[in-house]
Amino acid sequence: MDEVAEQFSAVKRYHEATKHHLHRYAAGPEALDWDVQPEAFRWYEGAEKIDLPLLESNSPGNADQSYAALHPPATIVPQPLSVANLASLFELSLGLSAWKEYGDARWALRCNPSSGNLHAEEGYAIINDVDQLTAGIYHYLSRDHQLEQRCHFAAPALPDNHFLIGLSSIHWREAWKYGERAFRYCQLDIGHAIAAVRYAAATLGWRVTVVEQASDSDIATLLGTNREQDYQQGEKEHADLLLSITTNTAPWEIIDDVTEACEKPATAVERQTPFDFPEPLPSECTLSAATLIRQRRSAQAFDDKTHITADAFYRMLDMTLPRRGTPPWDSISAASDINLVIFVHRIEGLNPGMYALLRNPAMFETFKIATGREALQWQPVIGAPSHLPLYILVNANSQKVAATLSCHQGIAAQSCFSLGMIADCQSIKQHPWHYRRLYWEAGMIGQVLYLEAEAAGVRGTGIGCYFDDAVHELLGITDQRFQSLYHFTVGGPLVDERIATIPPYAHLKR
Repeated sequence: MDEVAEQFSAVKRYHEATKHHLHRYAAGPEALDWDVQPEAFRWYEGAEKIDLPLLESNSPGNADQSYAALHPPATIVPQPLSVANLASLFELSLGLSAWKEYGDARWALRCNPSSGNLHAEEGYAIINDVDQLTAGIYHYLSRDHQLEQRCHFAAPALPDNHFLIGLSSIHWREAWKYGERAFRYCQLDIGHAIAAVRYAAATLGWRVTVVEQASDSDIATLLGTNREQDYQQGEKEHADLLLSITTNTAPWEIIDDVTEACEKPATAVERQTPFDFPEPLPSECTLSAATLIRQRRSAQAFDDKTHITADAFYRMLDMTLPRRGTPPWDSISAASDINLVIFVHRIEGLNPGMYALLRNPAMFETFKIATGREALQWQPVIGAPSHLPLYILVNANSQKVAATLSCHQGIAAQSCFSLGMIADCQSIKQHPWHYRRLYWEAGMIGQVLYLEAEAAGVRGTGIGCYFDDAVHELLGITDQRFQSLYHFTVGGPLVDERIATIPPYAHLKR
């Protein structure tokens, strides 16, 4: 067996072993050991720390940019690379959004969501000289909104108007609570973080691209996460990816077009989305992007009565389509391997039932054949936008089914709708690392739904606990090509008023 085949076998073995089933759950701790609870934040002792300005105390040029203007962001004036704008990028992507208090307990919320609010992901900036920042590698400490210098460059190492953001994961933060399923959740969190960075960058008129060519080993060397002496045994970081940020977006579109036309792709691994979608459906949201991003929360329960309009529902689904030139999908070269199976509960103008959104319309026949149940109707939804590949599968109340599939959780049934993300895993056999990438794509979809739910006046939450094969059985999927990777739900939230909300950086004096 060659190396790639062995890696594929290991990925397949892991995925099968970590499925939840109706008769048993994947292996995890029987109880939480609070004596070994991971630190919520990472910091480096002895590192020089640079305080970053907060949005409340500095006003970057696009601080009040509307959320609706981000799709697409062509009209947003690119801002210069400065410490203030760099601070804004981190604050609206990986920074704190609030503190919560209940009795003696106090915990932080962040702009990017995370499984169990455990936040396994860490962020780094690789940058040339910017204002008082000297060229080097910095770790972002979200708790204190600081950059910690990890490495100093003797000379500029990057092109002008470019810098990199590195993302890594501390698997133990998730494993402490979720056991062997933690790797899945870490990859979903990275997907959320990619999208969070892309949205924050869009408010500044900056572009974000995943650096596809870099290996994990190269990234670990660059970020210093391979330095065993810097980490305790259980707190080791694993390098995930680099994001390239371009700040001088050219206003001359014809130059952009020819540059793209003449660019040589990495043809061995690059897969381009084989279709184009029209401009996004309009949004009625009037909030600024910063306000919307910072008010994002994960709903803990739903009221079982809120309805949303069909137009609001269509807008949410529309924004999950992998459009070129629209955040967050313009940050990654391929993001069309996941389709959505949706359980509609309370949407005005739509019957309750099970629906499917084909984010890759070219996959229609393949996916229809793979979902082998004869009872599935596969009829286009009357009244849906013509470009939206939305189909009705089963016309019947699906609340009980939705809750059962999501580990019997009421949040999947008491919402306006819930959904499962079904991934085409075919490419993993040739490129085992695509397994991680599929979870990133799922996390990015989740981040879109989080923000679009807030924009529509409701709230979303990701669901990491679901019965994998029960989902497949419901759809009639009998092989392993298509797998359920993530669930999500959107509805009217129930808010516990006993829990106090405190501004995110009220503990800082600057």
